[in-house]
Amino acid sequence: MVRGPKKHLKRLNAPSHWMLDKLSGIFAPKPSQGPHKTRECLPLLLILRNRLKYALTGKEVQQILMQRHIKVDGKVKTDHTYPAGFMDVIDIDKTDEHFRLVYDAKGRFVVHRIGRDEAAYKLCKVRKLETGKGGVPYIVTHDGRTIRYPDPDVKIHDTIMLNLESGKITDFVKFDVGNMVMAIGGHNNGRVGTIVHREKHKGSFEIVHIEDAAGARFATRITNVFVIGKGKVPLISLPKGKGIKLTILQEQAKCYAKETTK
Repeated sequence: MVRGPKKHLKRLNAPSHWMLDKLSGIFAPKPSQGPHKTRECLPLLLILRNRLKYALTGKEVQQILMQRHIKVDGKVKTDHTYPAGFMDVIDIDKTDEHFRLVYDAKGRFVVHRIGRDEAAYKLCKVRKLETGKGGVPYIVTHDGRTIRYPDPDVKIHDTIMLNLESGKITDFVKFDVGNMVMAIGGHNNGRVGTIVHREKHKGSFEIVHIEDAAGARFATRITNVFVIGKGKVPLISLPKGKGIKLTILQEQAKCYAKETTK
């Protein structure tokens, strides 16, 4: 008889965007319950060991965390399987380093290095807008936050800029045609562009058409779209490639160009 939730995760069943090799073990770190879903997060263990190379083993990661050096969104985390996700800010005060988790153009998590000023805030997508007990309006964001008394103009699918120290909304961006967005799910995960058109389908999914900086167009569901800028100006710094997906031939030409310059 099965009792309780699963506590293990086999390496082959881990999300492919974690980029774990097949042969260096049987298991992968199973993310704890937290603000991001299992398949849409990156555990702290993988960030510190596999990406930042601050540790060689999982045991070393635990020792770093138990010294309370690592903060996620301004709060100290000691759980090595804590699920950090899209837009989360990771601070290492001892080395004065700051990182933001974003997607690259191929839909893989990038631990993107940012400055101290940019590490003071994060962007959150509004998932719910409801009225609670006593007629108090509140919103629920993509990372599980509940924020009471938001600006009356904030609606579902909009993006808010959240000050991590105070937990207050400092700015917001409407989900409008012409604003810069990033796809955070589906086949086009990680691509960046501006909204061109929004299709409404009654009883089905709304489809958003997006055009990237190279002029290529793609379409995805509205739930996969995250507004990251006003007009064509992003509110966060973007990783290498700026969210423009290259074709196979373009990637091949880029590789050849690198080899010839060596």
